[in-house]
Amino acid sequence: MPTLNWIGKDKVISHHQDVPYRVLQHKYGFTAEKGEQKTETSSGNKIIYGDNLEALKSLLPEYEGQVDIVYIDPPYNTGKEKWLYTDNVNHPKIEKWLNKVVGIEGEDLSRHDKWLCMMYPRIKLLHQLLKDEGIFYCSIDDYEHGNLKPMLDEIFGPQNFLNNVIWQRAYAPINTKKRFSANHDFVVVYAKNKSKVELLLPRTEDANDKYSNPDNDYRGIWQSDNFSVGPVVEEKVYEITTPAGRKVLPPNGRCWLLTKERYQEFLDDNRIWFGVSGQGVPRIKRFISEVQEGMTPMTVWTYSEVGHTQDAKREIKELFPKSKLPFETPKPTSLMEKILSLKNNPNAIVLDSFAGTASTGHAVLKLNKNDGGNRKFILVELEDYAEEITAARIKKVSQGYDFSGKKKTTLKSYSVNVTNLKKADKILEELEKLKLDEKYSKVQIESENGNIAITGEEQIAGKVEGIGGDFDFYELGLPLFDENYNLNENVGLDKIRQYIWYSETRSSFSSMSSDKASSYYLGKKEDSVYYFIYEKNNLTTLDYDALELIKIKGEQYVVYADNCLLPKEFMAKNNIVFKKIPRDITRF
Repeated sequence: MPTLNWIGKDKVISHHQDVPYRVLQHKYGFTAEKGEQKTETSSGNKIIYGDNLEALKSLLPEYEGQVDIVYIDPPYNTGKEKWLYTDNVNHPKIEKWLNKVVGIEGEDLSRHDKWLCMMYPRIKLLHQLLKDEGIFYCSIDDYEHGNLKPMLDEIFGPQNFLNNVIWQRAYAPINTKKRFSANHDFVVVYAKNKSKVELLLPRTEDANDKYSNPDNDYRGIWQSDNFSVGPVVEEKVYEITTPAGRKVLPPNGRCWLLTKERYQEFLDDNRIWFGVSGQGVPRIKRFISEVQEGMTPMTVWTYSEVGHTQDAKREIKELFPKSKLPFETPKPTSLMEKILSLKNNPNAIVLDSFAGTASTGHAVLKLNKNDGGNRKFILVELEDYAEEITAARIKKVSQGYDFSGKKKTTLKSYSVNVTNLKKADKILEELEKLKLDEKYSKVQIESENGNIAITGEEQIAGKVEGIGGDFDFYELGLPLFDENYNLNENVGLDKIRQYIWYSETRSSFSSMSSDKASSYYLGKKEDSVYYFIYEKNNLTTLDYDALELIKIKGEQYVVYADNCLLPKEFMAKNNIVFKKIPRDITRF
C-alpha cells in the first residue's frame, strides 16, 4: 500500500502516548430547568475547554471503545484560519513551528507537514475512542483532502474506507473568482470495522409517497420496478403475453429479470404489473412491507437536503445577534442531523473534538427532541470562545432564547418529481389546512433550494421555545504524574483510582468505597481482583496483615502498594501479582 510521508511523521506517530494524562476538572453543570449549578448533572453531555489532544487522552478511562460517532471539522489549512501549531514534540525542526501561525500557500513550504503533524496523533486517539462498529466523519476541502485520505488509510486501514460524501455548501457562484467558484466540501467517512457497519437513513414521506395500491393487493401499497435487465442471459429472453393480449419481448440488449419458470410463479402470485389497462410492458411489484426499514444514503448531498453555509450563519446570528462569528464556515445543524441519522442510533455517544460553534451538540439535542432519543454529545474546543459561543449556544437552545422579528419556517417540503406532480391537489389541500394555523401570519408555496416548499412566517417578539438538554462544562486539570513521575496527589484519589483501573482493564471505573477496606478495592474483571492500597501521607505494604483487607474471591489478585513483604513462593501459589507504586503504574 502506498504511504504518505511528511516532515516530522516519525516523531508524531506515537506522540499521543507522550502527551501527559490530565484529569478533567469540573467547572459547572447546566440544566435546562435550573441553569448553572456547582454539582455535576450526570447527563453524559460534556463540553471540554482545552487542547483537544490532551482532552481526548483524558477521555480514555471512561470512553475508550465506547463512542458511536466521531465528527470533526478541523482547520482546512487554507491559509486564512491563522491557526497555530501547539504540540510540543521533541524534535528540532518541529520545535521551530511551536506557537507560530501557519502561513499561506507558496510562503510556508511546511504548512502541509504542520497540518499532518497536528492531525495524526488526534485521529489516533479518536480511533481508540471509537466503538468497533463506530463511524468517523471528517469535513474537509481540496486543500488537505489529498493528504487526509492516505493518513486515514494508515490509521483506519484502507479496507475501512466508506466513501467521500460531497456536500453542496453554496448555492450561487462567486463571480469575482477568475477560474472556479468552489461550492462543495467533502465529508470523508471511515468505519472502525467496516464489516460491522450498516448505514441507512430513516424513510421519508417523499419516499413512501411513491407507493400506492391501484389493484387493491391484500399485501398493501407497492411501487413497480423495471422487469428488464442487462446484459443478456439467453434463458431469460422469452415472449410475454400481457393480460390485454399484447406480446412483448425484452428491449434490445436486455433480458427479463427472471427465468420463464420464475416469471410464472411471480405472475401467479400477482407480483407482475401490466398497468391499469393490462397492456403495458411488464414490471415487478415491490411492496413497502418487504423493503428495508431505511433508505440507502447517496454520496452527493445538496443544500436543499442539508443546508448550506449561509443557513449556518443565520442560525448563529439568530442566537448571537451582536456577536462576531468566530470563523466563516460554521456547519448547519441540518448537515449534522443527516450525519447522525446515518447511524440512526437513539442512544449514540457523539464526539466532536473541533466543536467550534457547537452545531454537533445542537443537532444531538434537536434529534433527541424530535424522536425521544437519548443521544449524548462530547464537545472539545481549544479557543477562548468555548464558553462564550460553544457552551452558550447549547444553553440558549436548551432553555430557549429571546428573539424579535419575522421567522420563516419550512412546514412541508416536496422534491420535484413525477410522483409529487401527480399529487399536486394533495399538496394544495395541505397548504389550505396549514393556513388555518393561527401561529403563522403568512403561509405560502414557494421554491426553496430546488424543492416545492410550504413555508410559514410568524412574528416573534419574545422567547423561542427551548429543546431541553443538560451538560457539564470541564477544563483540563492537573497531570496525573508530576515532573518526577510520581503520582500527583493533588488530582484527588478518585481520579487516581479511575486511572489505575483503566490502565489494568481498559474499562470504565465505578467508585464503590464505603469503608477503609473497600476503599482499597478497585473491582473485579474476568476473575481477576484488583486492589490499590494507597494512602496520601503513609507508605503502604502488602504483607499478611494487608491480605486481611482482601475480601473478594478471584482466580488472580493484582495488588498495588508501596512495598511488598510477602514471599515470592506464597504469592505464586496464591496467584498474587504485586505492583509497586508508582514504578509499575502504566503510562499511556
